[in-house]
Amino acid sequence: MKTTNTAVREPLFHVVKRDAMPLWKSMLIRVIAVVAALLFCALLSVLLVHANPFEFIETMFKGSFGSSRRLWRFAKDAAVLLCISLAITPAFRMRFWNIGAEGQTLIGALSAVAVMIYLGDKVSNGVLLVLMFAASVTVGAIWGCIPAVFKAKWNTNETLFTLMMNYVATGLVAYFLLLWTPSGSSVLGELQVGHLPTVGHNYLLLILAVLVLTALLYIYLQYTKQGYEISVVGESENTARYIGINVNRVIIRTMLISGAICGVAGFLIVGALDHSIAETTVGGMGFTAIMVSWMAKFNPLVMIGTSAFVTFLEQGAAQVSTNFDIDSSFPSMVVGIVLFFIIGCEFFIGYKLKFRQTAKNGGES
Repeated sequence: MKTTNTAVREPLFHVVKRDAMPLWKSMLIRVIAVVAALLFCALLSVLLVHANPFEFIETMFKGSFGSSRRLWRFAKDAAVLLCISLAITPAFRMRFWNIGAEGQTLIGALSAVAVMIYLGDKVSNGVLLVLMFAASVTVGAIWGCIPAVFKAKWNTNETLFTLMMNYVATGLVAYFLLLWTPSGSSVLGELQVGHLPTVGHNYLLLILAVLVLTALLYIYLQYTKQGYEISVVGESENTARYIGINVNRVIIRTMLISGAICGVAGFLIVGALDHSIAETTVGGMGFTAIMVSWMAKFNPLVMIGTSAFVTFLEQGAAQVSTNFDIDSSFPSMVVGIVLFFIIGCEFFIGYKLKFRQTAKNGGES
């Protein structure tokens, strides 16, 4: 009987995990990735509208920092995005993939508007604001808790569950808009009650509130027992159970906190900015917040920078679209390209490609 020897051929390359990279080196790689992404977008603008690439970069910065009005708008948008990013961070640290921040924020905003409509002419503005805040936080927490209970009791898929609840929240907003607008327009005008007081500038109170919330969440996650339990559950549920942590309780408690912070974001949007509600009130920030939190490695303090960076990209690209008369989808394309470059550099920071080596005698090792 004839036998044949079949040699196992080693792949051309395989992915291996890198040793810890110095912080300065990893940050330098990230900066290079961002610069390369912006240059690539500038090149695209040259090909699309024959724009000057240097003018393209200049316009990007002017979109956020070109005037005091734009600077305040930038700070306001970054603060709202940061607030929603803070909301999903505890759950993501626990490896509970909460994709429902959009709906949790929207339902919190809806609760605040409901209090404004039904109690606005019955109590003073100060009491009304307290009731709006309590309603937003409570309903947001309950909305976040629902998928957590199903996950803890029946091990449902939290990604799909929280994603679907976004559509439920949008549907509830659409229903109440029909209820509150007898004309059937579904457009609720600006309400004249429940406005947060102005401190220095229209947006200053909102910005300060979010910064305080950032500091509190950082302390909670880094220096409290509950923050430690979140980290342990995120690393290994089996390890958490072994050392006596009630995993189901941690899951439910953490999602209550995430939903409550989304409720705070909804309250701030209604009380300090819009004074009304629409199906597009959150404007997709619940999904953008996922990238903001991930880029910051789920660190609330670092998220101040990542939320500002993403806001800069969006506003700068929008200004480019206006100045160079490019399609309105261009801002989303710019943000997507830059984030793609960042994701790519993160891969090479954590991993490297190890190529097949050839033995000295000419054979393959």
